[in-house]
Amino acid sequence: MQTLDWQTASVDARRAALARPAAETRAEVFAQAAEVIAAVRAGGDAAVQRFTQKFGGPALTDLRVSAAEFRDARAALTAEQVAAIERAVANVSRFHEAQQSPPLAIETMPGVVCERVTRAIDSVGLYVPAGSAPLPSTAIMLAAPARIAGCRARAIASPPGPDGRVHAAVLVAAGLCGVDTVYKMGGAQAIAAFAFGTESVRKVDKIFGPGSAWVTAAKQIVAADPAGAAIDLPAGPSEVLVIADDSADARFVAADLLAQAEHDVIAQVVLVTTSRALADKVATELATQTATLSRRDIVVQSMAASRCILVPDLTTAVAVSNEYAPEHLIIQTREPRALLPQVTCAGSVFLGAWSPESIGDYCSGTNHVLPTFGYARSYSGVSLLEYQKRITVQELTADGLRALGPTAVTLSGMEGLDAHGNAVKVRLAALGGRP
Repeated sequence: MQTLDWQTASVDARRAALARPAAETRAEVFAQAAEVIAAVRAGGDAAVQRFTQKFGGPALTDLRVSAAEFRDARAALTAEQVAAIERAVANVSRFHEAQQSPPLAIETMPGVVCERVTRAIDSVGLYVPAGSAPLPSTAIMLAAPARIAGCRARAIASPPGPDGRVHAAVLVAAGLCGVDTVYKMGGAQAIAAFAFGTESVRKVDKIFGPGSAWVTAAKQIVAADPAGAAIDLPAGPSEVLVIADDSADARFVAADLLAQAEHDVIAQVVLVTTSRALADKVATELATQTATLSRRDIVVQSMAASRCILVPDLTTAVAVSNEYAPEHLIIQTREPRALLPQVTCAGSVFLGAWSPESIGDYCSGTNHVLPTFGYARSYSGVSLLEYQKRITVQELTADGLRALGPTAVTLSGMEGLDAHGNAVKVRLAALGGRP
């Protein structure tokens, strides 16, 4: 890992240490995604199939997963694998069910009642990546809250393997979360199909899920189009920042860094520590543990962009973390919870030696679809709220309008909006009050 002493580093060096790696220029990625989107809008299913083959996928005659493929998927998994998916679904469901909020009603003044009610988004498209590995966990994270929220139409898109099938574990997870519509498509073409519809794919109101730079770009493009679809958040390649002091176990720290490094060659891992001795031990552990990993080629490439930042104290460590705004923040210190109040920018936080990020990825109950690339400064991770709309309601009695109406008349007059004021005046006149 590259090592930087935060205290002595220049402003430029600090900025470089917290910069995200970019495999492609943003402008080029957006242009390519826009080209794919335009082609799918014009060509429908045929364009989706053409891009699937162009980007290394199989030739497809039908985009939708059949009932027989769902049955085959269940039979392809062991009882232990199915049980693991079931437990993850149960925990994720339990956490998201607890997020439901009751209707809100308050009388802001006598005769004036304001309310807020919740309604589910009608149709949602759930994107489950499958680039270098299938991600049934993402199917769970997206489909479980969609069911709990009450979204009427729920569909998953996931890239097919060389055999033309969506991975069995993804299909089993989908079924356990109540999703029976799964499409064999990935990349920007899948986002376009969800946003605008094709012969086989129903247009949705909102698109969820992480993905490649092209998927993220496509989501942002369709969200900006009035005819497209809303999106959950910009979610790209994975990243983790670990805050550790001299009490941390170097084996655990290294393992957590490598767990993110294996996602993608442009995944990013950062260690922020008050202890140079720990940093040296972690470096040794990284080399030892990397040698045992099946995806070590990916790990070696992503770790080339990793860095270790030495700080004088934990207050500075948290400040560095907040500036970076990591997708995942792991705190391995003597008193990890004591630092939590200082954390203002992070997708998800893992406290203490016994809380590996992997548990959050799979089965603790929290959602692993989180903002990356610094978006944690202004975005939250996916929750039940993202699948719902909150509608406000107001109801006034005659006495309430008599009391509050003149205020609205005065304010509309200040803004020069006569018709607004008139809508109140005609009612006050009907009530025999001051017009």
